[in-house]
Amino acid sequence: MASDHVVVSDEKDATLVQTTEMSSNRPSHTSNDTIVVNAENIGREKEEPQPETVVLPPVHSAYTPWEKKLIVISAAFSGLFASWTAQIYLPALNNAARDLGTTAQKINLTVTSYMIFQGVTPIFIGGYADSMGRRPVYLICFLLYIAVDALLAKTDSYGSLLALRSVQSITISSTQALCQGVVADISTSAERGQYAAFLALPTILGPSIGPVIGGAIAQFLGWRNIFWFLAITGGLNLFILVAFFPETCRRIVGDGSILPKKWNQTLLQLFLNRRKDRSHQAENGTLPIPDVEAPKANFAWAKFLSALTLLFEKELSVLFLYGGLLFAGLYAVGTAAPSLFAGFYGYDGLTIGLIYLPLAAGSVLAVVLVGKALNWNFRRHANRLGITVTRERNMDLSEFPIERARIEVLIPPFILSVIVITGWGWAIENTVSIGVIVVLVFLLGLGLSGVASVFNALITDIRPEKASAASASNNIIKFLLGAGMSAAIEPLISSVGPGKAFSIIASLYVVVSPCLVVTCRKGMKWRQEIREKDRLAEEAAAAAQ
Repeated sequence: MASDHVVVSDEKDATLVQTTEMSSNRPSHTSNDTIVVNAENIGREKEEPQPETVVLPPVHSAYTPWEKKLIVISAAFSGLFASWTAQIYLPALNNAARDLGTTAQKINLTVTSYMIFQGVTPIFIGGYADSMGRRPVYLICFLLYIAVDALLAKTDSYGSLLALRSVQSITISSTQALCQGVVADISTSAERGQYAAFLALPTILGPSIGPVIGGAIAQFLGWRNIFWFLAITGGLNLFILVAFFPETCRRIVGDGSILPKKWNQTLLQLFLNRRKDRSHQAENGTLPIPDVEAPKANFAWAKFLSALTLLFEKELSVLFLYGGLLFAGLYAVGTAAPSLFAGFYGYDGLTIGLIYLPLAAGSVLAVVLVGKALNWNFRRHANRLGITVTRERNMDLSEFPIERARIEVLIPPFILSVIVITGWGWAIENTVSIGVIVVLVFLLGLGLSGVASVFNALITDIRPEKASAASASNNIIKFLLGAGMSAAIEPLISSVGPGKAFSIIASLYVVVSPCLVVTCRKGMKWRQEIREKDRLAEEAAAAAQ
């Protein structure tokens, strides 16, 4: 129809008439819907710059902010079991040694063996959880953990206690690494700060509230009831996981909008989706697509040991070693505190345990402050580079200075930690007022928990697709250094006193700190090298198939 013609003309009417006449004189095979365009204008339009089409990446997660917070809190609480299971038992060591007819030196081996397996076990589990899912690993860990706790509550010999404590560590140690994987699954780099800060809570809250609970139970109910307490609380957490904690692994559920197989769904998901026909969704194209094809279950050693390969990546190895050194200082404080407070202040086990509570308060405050600071500094660097930040979508960090954005936030809590750990040692040695000690313990929790939050966020940013494996690699360095520092602090205090001993630890923090400057300067280059290496490996694997 003539009325359907669309004509783009020049400013002069003559040009339009001329163009129309020319088009009417030449043969045409077009329909009545032909679009007649001024040829002169076509050239002009081509010369004019056209706005670039911006293709936004897909929304990273289908979960709402509140759902994300609940998922991370649940994962962090599950990770707390690995930490407080090690610490809750400390006030009962003397009672256990007396009941089982053994020495304090031998009973201390039950603590050492726990820490060794706490560092080693996650490297076998982290890679599997990255491939096959978080939720099945959580459920298996807690089922075995509850069973071992029940056996420990019935133990009547030193040999069985030592063996079962090792098995207990094997069953629960991986939950901290899983927590880091969950955060990587559901959060982008722009919002990861507030969620990654929760990952520091299990590390700090375990040593702070574990001795309080363990000391109270050992004093009023007997040391074996500590393990019944762990079994009961583990059972309650297992119910929460079964009922409400969803699978988050992106290989299986994508952005969270894909239902996993029924055996891997929560009770809530089964209830809400019992009448939905997923085949109908697929026919209408409404079923989302996961990030990658979900793999079949297998137990290849390469998958279990994938965490070991991360130990040899330049940037991660630097962060693992320095972060492990900072963590070792916290373990030095926790290990030495009971003997120092007993020797210098004459406190009993329960009172000593209560002094750890300000450490927990400082840690909670650090989660709030550092989480907000990490997100703020990320946006600041993005704005400086002219990058628009959307919290719901992942960014390409290959050209983004994520190391600088994170480590700048680390500086204040790092300086605070160095000052406080030095002052804490000298305050104990000079037997200052207990009020001063409580304030220092609070500030120590604020500083060290803040530092741990930054390291957790940066490690996840560098390897988000292998977050659980990276956390497992971090654990092996962290807990081995922590075990070494725990063993060395008592002889060091005996030789030079608590003031000089903790000053030495603070000096180590400062002397090794230039490695953070190196990370800021070379981190982006190292990440790009790893990405290129991964790309070549994927191409080679695809060509071999």
